[in-house]
Formats: sequence, C-alpha cells, structure tokens
Amino acid sequence: MKILLLEDNQKLNETIKKRLSLKNYNVDACLDGADALEKITDGYSCFILDINVPNVDGIKILKKIREFYDDVPVIIISASVELDVIKESYDFGCNDYLKKPFFIDELEIKIEKLCNIQDDFIHFDDNCYFDYKSSTVVIDNEEQRLTKKERLLMNLFLTKKNQVLSYETIENYVWEGSFASLESIRSLIRRLRKVLVRDYIQTVVDTGYIFKST
Repeated sequence: MKILLLEDNQKLNETIKKRLSLKNYNVDACLDGADALEKITDGYSCFILDINVPNVDGIKILKKIREFYDDVPVIIISASVELDVIKESYDFGCNDYLKKPFFIDELEIKIEKLCNIQDDFIHFDDNCYFDYKSSTVVIDNEEQRLTKKERLLMNLFLTKKNQVLSYETIENYVWEGSFASLESIRSLIRRLRKVLVRDYIQTVVDTGYIFKST
C-alpha cells in the first residue's frame, strides 16, 4: 500500500516512515507542502498530513486531494487543539485527526482501520480467501500466488467490494500514479479472473469493474 506522509519535523518524519515501512507500506515522505502537493495524484491509498508545514499548508493540500480522490483516507496529524482548525479539517474531508504528540502505534491503528487492513486474511466467500502476507489467493484449498499488480488490484477490489471502480481509479491505485493503457488494465483483469476461476469480477460497460462476493 502506497502512503504519502507530510511532516516537516525531520526526526518525526523519519520515525513514522521507518515504522510504516516495517509494515511493508510504501511511504513517500515529504518535509515541504509544495513537494507533497506535486505528488498527490501519484496513486496513494492513504495520506498523512501535518497542517503547519512550509510553503503549502496541510489544509490546502487536503482540499486539493479531495478534488482528485473522494474516498482515499486522509489523516491529519497536528499539534493544534484549536476547535476551528479541527473543524476545518473535517469540513474539508479528513477522515481522522491525531493530536501531537502521539504514539506511532495509534497512527498504525488508524491506518489499518481506515484502509480496512484489519486481518491477514480476507474472505470473499466460504471457500475462498486472500492472504495479505503471502499475496496468495486460496480457492478450495488450492493456492495461487499473485504478482504485485494482481495483488494491488485484489486489494483494491476487496476494500471496495460491491462498488463500481472506474478505469481511472484502477490506474491510479495499481500503477501507483504511472500511465496505464485501457488494454493494460483489461489484460490485468483477465489474468486475475483466470486466477479466481469464479465470476467475482464483473464488467461495467464504458466505466470499469465491480467485485461482487458474499
């Protein structure tokens, strides 16, 4: 999972990045708001933003994020306890607010909760499940290891079950901000369908795909 971290305190920035990297998260860490602003369309699954940072503050970045992503989780980390600041953060679409100082464990819990990463296994029916740790799909006790892009696509589908995912959403998440042609997306869908065997992935004409399971 790809995370954008904006924190201008270098020591705290490095500490957060190190801890999240140990969880196998791909963390892009920024010390400057302008740098973070340039990266927001690079296919992130979660944003962690400090408010008072150089050049472009976290609230302005939050507003810009919501122009591109309706539901990607945004966590604000700030020393501010002013009610107006907290209210403004929520008004512009932050999902959670963590006051400094905090334990990194608190941040990890919030990320896991908001991104639905609560278990090592996620079942999509009684005889089928996805093992996050080993990137393996198990169907009727038969294991099939996924490639990186297949794993990212599976993760996206399982966190958005029964929701229509556009081609653009898949491109941003799976290709992590890089360009992907429509044929590349369709090819990846075909490969994942072959792995799954059953008809979980359904096409939504001219829009994208939906993953339907029990």
